[in-house]
Amino acid sequence: MSNREGYLIIDHSASPGIPEEAARWAGYDPKLCGEGKVFEAASLRCAHCGGCVIKNPLRQRERASCTKCGNLYICDGCEAQSRLPGYVHTPFERLADIVRNGAEHGIVITNPSKVLFPT
Repeated sequence: MSNREGYLIIDHSASPGIPEEAARWAGYDPKLCGEGKVFEAASLRCAHCGGCVIKNPLRQRERASCTKCGNLYICDGCEAQSRLPGYVHTPFERLADIVRNGAEHGIVITNPSKVLFPT
C-alpha cells in the first residue's frame, strides 16, 4: 500500500448504526451501515485536491493519473478540471506549501478557495 492509499473501516458492531433516512441523505447504502454492520473499503488520495475516494471494486473504466505528479492518482473531478482550457497544474502538496509559507514568497491568500500569485 502506497502513502496515497488507505483503508476505511466503519464498525457498527456495538452501536445502533445510522438511521436509514440519515444514511440515504449522506449517500450511504442503509444495508451497509445499520446495527451490527461493519463496512470496510480501500481508499485513494487525490494528488490534486487531497480528497479521499473510496475505491469502487466494480469500476471498469481506468482511474486517472497525472503524469506531471509522477503518475499519481487523481479523482474524476480533478481529471475533468485538468482538461479545461487555461488549467493551471497545482498539486495539493504545492498548495499546502503555499498556504504554510505563502507570506515568505509574497503570496496573498484572501480566500481559502482562491490563491493569488504575485504578478
